[in-house]
Amino acid sequence: MKLKSLAGLGVLAAIGFASCQSETNKSSSTDSLKSDSAAIVKLFPDSFKKEIDGKQTALYTLKNKNNAEAIFTNYGGRLVSLLVPDKDGKLVDVVVGFKSVSDYEKSTEPYFGATIGRYGNRIAKGKFTLEGKTYSLFTNNGQNTLHGGKKGYQYVVWDATQPAANTLVLRYLSKDGDENFPGNLDVKVTYTLTDDNELKMDYEAKTDKTTVVNLTNHAFFNLNGDGSGTILNHEVQIYADGYTPVDSTLIPTGKIEKVAGTPFDFNKATTIGARINDKNEQLTFGKGYDHNYVLSKTKAMGMFHAATVKGDKSGIVMDIYTQEPGLQFYSGNFMQSKNTFKSGAKDDFRTAIAMETQHFPDSPNQPAFPSTVLKPGQVYKSSSIYKFTK
Repeated sequence: MKLKSLAGLGVLAAIGFASCQSETNKSSSTDSLKSDSAAIVKLFPDSFKKEIDGKQTALYTLKNKNNAEAIFTNYGGRLVSLLVPDKDGKLVDVVVGFKSVSDYEKSTEPYFGATIGRYGNRIAKGKFTLEGKTYSLFTNNGQNTLHGGKKGYQYVVWDATQPAANTLVLRYLSKDGDENFPGNLDVKVTYTLTDDNELKMDYEAKTDKTTVVNLTNHAFFNLNGDGSGTILNHEVQIYADGYTPVDSTLIPTGKIEKVAGTPFDFNKATTIGARINDKNEQLTFGKGYDHNYVLSKTKAMGMFHAATVKGDKSGIVMDIYTQEPGLQFYSGNFMQSKNTFKSGAKDDFRTAIAMETQHFPDSPNQPAFPSTVLKPGQVYKSSSIYKFTK
């Protein structure tokens, strides 16, 4: 984020925006796949065509030279499917999702794959004060506001263009007063699938009134494949010496505590299930891992190396790099078997994880945390990369 409080982060160059609406990519997710990848579910563009709020939804497929694919819908700016090679070279869909726009509309879990805003994560009691004025937001997570409120960006239809086979540009004008946030916020997100099997996420925003911004993507990953079962045997390494403990409503207390000697220490690769059931107040509050890590600023790829995750069956390794100061690790604790994935499997308890690059939760009410304030004349820019190897 290009804010005074984070002047040392540095920013990757933004990818240019193409202004003309592109045609929907007609190919399905399995057109280029061999028969040994038959378990990958075919997605049909017609199932993602619908008019919502007077705007047309569609399906967009990004491809690279390795036949990897990232498939999005502009409804909620959602990552629907991500096909990358496993240890045997077989393509695996490592993102859980649905087979149609209608499935996303009716899902009891609103965030699958979505581009999140205006403020990712929680704001305490749905209130914050900015330049002497208090703003009251819709409280959609108990007494708190989560991921932008009642109609966050996961429910809007983004303007989409596809300037190249491997690139999707999404834009949305979040108007002044949208979910009671101040300022007309012009948001642009560029998703790029590189030939190094990296999914690159470039965020940019401008405002005409002082506001708060915290953008991220809420993909749910299972590196063994959509519908393959538990994620408890995935190995996770998070490059962070501290985390922000929470109260019983999952709002940070304002402290930054060391992970050393706690179940939150993932500085060495550890399976998710190794300590998730330990007797620990923080694990009780989150019903598992649902916490923000304070990244240790380990540099790689010109960014912070946030985490490494490995699928125990597939051998797929996901490395996360970001310019953000935090990473929210969520272990799928609120998945309740109420929705059916594109694979036909239910969204059972802890069958997917989220690794959201972000500023810290409740930063508008926590002056000691890195600022999320954006003023007129400033440009919010932030980039994250999810790189897949085997």
